[in-house]
This record gives sequence, C-alpha cells and structure tokens, in this order.
Amino acid sequence: MRDTGNPVTNGRIYDAQGVDELIFLDIQATDSSRGLLYETIGKTAEQVFMPFCVGGGVRSVDDIRNLLRAGADKVAINTAAVENPGLISQGAEVFGRQCIVASIDFRRVGDQALVFTHGGKRATGLDVLSHAVCMAELGAGEILLTSIDRDGTMEGYDLEITRRVSNAVDIPVIASGGPGTLQHLVDAVEEGGASAVAVGSLFHFTDQSPIKARSFMATAGVPVRMQV
Repeated sequence: MRDTGNPVTNGRIYDAQGVDELIFLDIQATDSSRGLLYETIGKTAEQVFMPFCVGGGVRSVDDIRNLLRAGADKVAINTAAVENPGLISQGAEVFGRQCIVASIDFRRVGDQALVFTHGGKRATGLDVLSHAVCMAELGAGEILLTSIDRDGTMEGYDLEITRRVSNAVDIPVIASGGPGTLQHLVDAVEEGGASAVAVGSLFHFTDQSPIKARSFMATAGVPVRMQV
C-alpha cells in the first residue's frame, strides 16, 4: 500500500488530463466489513466529467443503486460476484449490463491462474478463465482483470492471462495490474487483446501522464479516443 493523496483531488487531476474513465476501488471495504464511502464517492463525482466506476464492498442490488445515486456510472463487483453470482444478473437486469463490471483479481498458483477475493487475500480455487466466462454469461458488461502478482510492480501486465480471458468472452476486458512503461499499455492491447488498460502507479510515481500515454498509444497504432 502506498499513499497517493486525496482521491477527490486525484480525480480532478485525471479529469483535467482527459482520462477516458476513472476507476475507484475501495479495496479494504469487503475485508473490513464496513460501509461504502458514499461521501467520498459523491465529492469525486462532482469533480469529474467522465465515466466513473466504483467498487469495493458491494453486496446487494441496493448497494448498486446507492452507488449509482451517489454519482457512479458503473459498479465493479468482486467478492460478491463469487459468493453470490446471481448479483451480477440481478444488477444487469435492474440497471442494465453497461452498469455492471465484474472485477476479477487473480494470482498464478503453480500452472493455474486462480481467482482471489477480499482484496486479494482469500483464495477461492476458481479458475480465472471459467469465472470470467461465467460473469459474461450472467450479464456483466465488462471485466476488470487484475493480476495481484503484478499489481504495483510496474513490470508489465500478465499478457498471457489477459489474452486468454479476452479471447474467451465477448465483452470488453480491462487489463489491470503492473504497467510501468507506456509500451506496457500498448502490449496489453496488441498482445493481450485487452479493450482498455487501467493505470495507477505509472501515473502516480513517474513523469508519465494520461496525455503522454494517449499520444504514445496513438503513435503505436492503437485506436484511442483523442482529446478535442
């Protein structure tokens, strides 16, 4: 864990730099069994004018509804999607699948890639590929695929698993966990088959920015939404 500052301030900065979407994950919410940070979410939503995805501690349709009312455009569901997969289909039915993001955290265990929950602390024994296919079939609109092994290392995304999941589902897959250079973003799309890339440490702890990333990816031939 590394402190990167106030989430509202960070959200405002990313908005000014033309980020396509902001992903706000309260990674300790489920493990600590505390409530969702509605106040912080609301304040952030007031400052950003881009799609805003929020996750962490989501347990019910009411939680999804309250997050959307607080200002989220999409809701990421991780632990509850394993413990109660029906929540994915319920959420998609009530709010539309475009609002429901299946957040999947995985680790490599031997020659397997397995799903973990509770902020990456609890093993489930589920194969990541099978779980991703299940989430898509239940109605998730997107998959946020995070390599716990790579997260924060800045050594690059897990391209093999990203590619396998992207090939197995017919919904967008967001690669997450590990980028440390702008080339890593290109690799996630071109080699990993990802539809989008999630970035944290690269922007927080280096001199790279969303503006530089967009330009680099466009030059490399990756289709990106250019700022007007």
